[in-house]
Order: sequence, then C-alpha cells, then structure tokens
Amino acid sequence: MLPTLADQLENLLPQTQCTKCGYPACRPYAEAIAEGNANYNQCPPGGQEGVNRLALLLGKPSIPLDISHGLERVRPVAVIDEAYCIGCTLCIQACPVDAILGAAKQMHTVLPSLCTGCDLCVAPCPVDCISMVDVTPGKTGWNAWTPDQADQARQQFHTRELRLKREAQENDDRLAAKAVAKLAALDDEPELTAALSAAEIAERDRKKAIIAAAIERARLKKLDADTDKNKP
Repeated sequence: MLPTLADQLENLLPQTQCTKCGYPACRPYAEAIAEGNANYNQCPPGGQEGVNRLALLLGKPSIPLDISHGLERVRPVAVIDEAYCIGCTLCIQACPVDAILGAAKQMHTVLPSLCTGCDLCVAPCPVDCISMVDVTPGKTGWNAWTPDQADQARQQFHTRELRLKREAQENDDRLAAKAVAKLAALDDEPELTAALSAAEIAERDRKKAIIAAAIERARLKKLDADTDKNKP
C-alpha cells in the first residue's frame, strides 16, 4: 500500500509527541495538515528546517515557524532531582514515550536516551523537581535530532499507547467480572425475598438492573475494542 499524504507528513515530523503544535501527538497533526485543517509551521521541535521539509513535500512556499506554538531551541532532556522526588508517578503518567522509570512512593529517574524533551513531565510535578537540561549546545531543530531518534520515539509512543489500552481493558475486565459475581450473588438469594419488605425488594431489583446495565456496557465496549483491533 502506498503511503498516504498523512504518512509522508508524519515521517517528516520529529515524533517528540510534545503537543506544542496544538494536537495530542505527531500523527494527528500530520493528518490535520493533510486535511487542510492545520498549517505546516506549528512544530517547534522540527524548527525552521522542519517547516521547510513539510513545505517541500506539500509543494508550498517555506514560511516562518509560528512562534505562538513555541520557539525553536536546543534540544533538552528532562532531569529529576532525585533528592526531592516524592514518587507521585505524575511525571510517569505524563511522559508520552515511557522515558521515566519509577513506581509509586519510589524515586523516579529519566532515561536520557529515550527522552524527547517534550516538557510534558514538568508541569504535573507537585514538588518542582524536574528540570529541562540542554544537551545539544548550538544545535536546534533537526540539527539536534536524527531520523533514528524520531523513529525510536515513535515506536516508544506506539508501545505506550498499546500498553495503556491493554491495561484499561484488563481493568474493565476485572470490573466486569466483579459485576457478574455481584449479580450472581443477588440472584442466589431468592429465599430471602419473603423476609424483605417491598421497598427492600425494589432496592435489590434496582441494584440488579444497574449491575446488569454495567455488564452490558462493558460487553459493548469490549466488542467495539475488538472491532477496532481487527480493522486493517
């Protein structure tokens, strides 16, 4: 299958997944450019060279980087001051490429080889212990970043997305199993019906209806997820 225009545009983006362009990741931005819904000068990490590459592909003139989305800069890497880290995991949750190691109430650390310099981990930190440190002095945009690094960042991003979907599905499955067990427990208590008041019977039936509805929602959600998974 030949690459679409969005595919080609995405391949020219640095894959930092920083959201500075105004989109949640590099792929949605590429799709927005292809559809004419976004300009091709909104990616600060790609810098002016990135704008030039996109313009060439699109057959359009080179235009200045839109600095309302951020300035072209030396590539930074996040560094955690481990003496102040409280192990809240908020930076781990924010990192789009799983470049931060740690666990709840344990010290966290950044893997510099995976960090894209996106800044997304800085704001959520409640103790302000994350700094962005320049690692490519004198080099900005694509001069500070390589296609191999971009490919690695894209793969890390996709791997994380798959992990989050898997974990969400596993959590949904656990909740659904608990709901089924609860509904079965309510169904196994017919002998208590005679001792219940009309209000208590109505309340039990209400709970059963809520649980049954939750089970059906979980079934439909899983069906949708399986359908999306099997799409070409």
